[in-house]
Amino acid sequence: MAVRSAVCLVFTVAAFLLRKTHFDFSLACVAAAYFAGGWDLTAKVWAGVREREFGTDFLMWLVAFGAMFIGEQREAAVLLFLFSASGAMERFAHGRTQREIGALLKNAPKLARLIEDGVEREVPVAELRPGQLVRVTANEQVPVDILVERGESAADEAMLTGEAEPIPKVLGDTCLAGTLNLWGVIEGRVQRAAEDSALQRIIRLIENAQNLKAPVQRFTDRFGTRYTAIVLSVCTAVFFVWWLAFGAPPFVREQAHESAFYRAMTLLVVMSPCALVLSVPSAILSAIAFGARNGVLFRGGAAIENLAGITVVAMDKTGTLTRGKLELIGVEVLQGSEEDLLLAASNLARISNHPMSRSIARAANRRSLAVEQPTESETVAGQGVRAKWRGETVILGHRALVASVHGGATLPPHAEQASEVWFASRTLLGRLLLRDQLRPEAPSLVARLHDAGLKTVMLTGDKSGAAEQMGRMAGVREILGQLTPAQKVEAIERLKKSGETVAMIGDGVNDAPCLAAADVGVAMGARGSDAAIEQAEVVLMNDWLENFLLALDLSIRARRIIRQNLTLSLGVIVFMSLTALLAKALPLYVGVLAHEGSTVIVVLNSLRLLFTPRGATPRT
Repeated sequence: MAVRSAVCLVFTVAAFLLRKTHFDFSLACVAAAYFAGGWDLTAKVWAGVREREFGTDFLMWLVAFGAMFIGEQREAAVLLFLFSASGAMERFAHGRTQREIGALLKNAPKLARLIEDGVEREVPVAELRPGQLVRVTANEQVPVDILVERGESAADEAMLTGEAEPIPKVLGDTCLAGTLNLWGVIEGRVQRAAEDSALQRIIRLIENAQNLKAPVQRFTDRFGTRYTAIVLSVCTAVFFVWWLAFGAPPFVREQAHESAFYRAMTLLVVMSPCALVLSVPSAILSAIAFGARNGVLFRGGAAIENLAGITVVAMDKTGTLTRGKLELIGVEVLQGSEEDLLLAASNLARISNHPMSRSIARAANRRSLAVEQPTESETVAGQGVRAKWRGETVILGHRALVASVHGGATLPPHAEQASEVWFASRTLLGRLLLRDQLRPEAPSLVARLHDAGLKTVMLTGDKSGAAEQMGRMAGVREILGQLTPAQKVEAIERLKKSGETVAMIGDGVNDAPCLAAADVGVAMGARGSDAAIEQAEVVLMNDWLENFLLALDLSIRARRIIRQNLTLSLGVIVFMSLTALLAKALPLYVGVLAHEGSTVIVVLNSLRLLFTPRGATPRT
């Protein structure tokens, strides 16, 4: 389209330059300009007519080819050039959004190193299934979502999050499909099939988002066949009024601008709502593209529009305000030494897939504790794990399992603000205390939400003591603990009934009802549960909580630009329509310049969203 638009411009300029000296050649240039500039317009109009749709393109086609009957072929050529140029600009804006998806698809890994019976072989990524073991070497992309079982490294997750800072990966960590393994060799179990990986889920979300319209966009879509009928009726009425009531000649080729048909054609141009129709989708697509490139997925225009109007941010605790990973914070020894107990417990933890066991194993790796593989291991359902280590039976798990072995031991009461894992053997007895850690960025995020005039609420099913502690550390103003999923929904409904517009941020299956109940559901991206992501309207990729600020700021900017676009496009239509009706003679080319100029300005204004600065505090 851009090439045809350029060709149209060349022949249009030539037509104007040669109209007095080489009239016949000038008309030939007009014909060439019509062909180049009108090709795409005619194709779109014909496709619409076949579907019985008569939109704004149909109006422009009538003007362009109706101008031939009043001797204004060159002005119509200008119209076709500007129309094709604005269309090329629109395609450029849409192309920018498509390149974000294209880059994800193009860079997705195609082969994986599968380990079976100790032998490595390359297989297509699509053939991998959950539970299989894969190896990822240095400077190689992770083929699917895996859980690290061996090795240490760091991953560049910029492809998914927009952040290039390396993320350490050790035993028990998740590596996401499409991310880059920077230096070490790691092996991990496939968590989900390739088509269900974080990368593919993100691609599907972006593709679906582009087809979901905002309420304002649905409103502007009504300016289709019905609006076209109104415009044609008004222009027809104007033609007959100027002809029959004011005595203007109906068709005069010598003094075309004095004819009733000329005035009707000019009014038809300025009333065509091309800029209005593009006002919302151009901004929405630009916002979706920028968000996808920087770690935020909007599931359609409604998500952008609704997020800009929130007054309260409700947050889950575990996995949202906190890391969602338990960290070892202490060891309490009742029998034996702390060093021996931690060494034995960490080796037993390495053979378990329980989240607490993985946390203990990670702590052991950081302390470089020796690896001594236990034997004869068995899992006690719901209780823990039992094995042989250094010739004696060892147990890691629930206090009830330990109490059954050390029946005479007096165990201390449950820890108030930490989770506990007990270890017992003939010579050792004690517990390891673990606690989820607050995300480092959480306090600054909450503070900036307060600076933006928003209220904050924490909704969690955790014990009140632990909830209060984490909430105070994060700076949240209202803390509600020990809530069931149903009670969380009730809390959201109370806020909405009090007149608040609520955004809910969560990541787990138990957060899905809250996300659905809130005005805007926000899921913690690639590691969030499928249930949470399905209910969310905004997804923060790879659990970057600070990206919520980016999403909020982007939605506010998008709403502002949409309002600017609508004001400009409607203002031009109203002003130019009144001018065409009341002025003695409005040249057709002036109407063309106003119409197409406003369309170009709207598209360019929307493209500003592709260059939104990061890090700004949202202003509602």
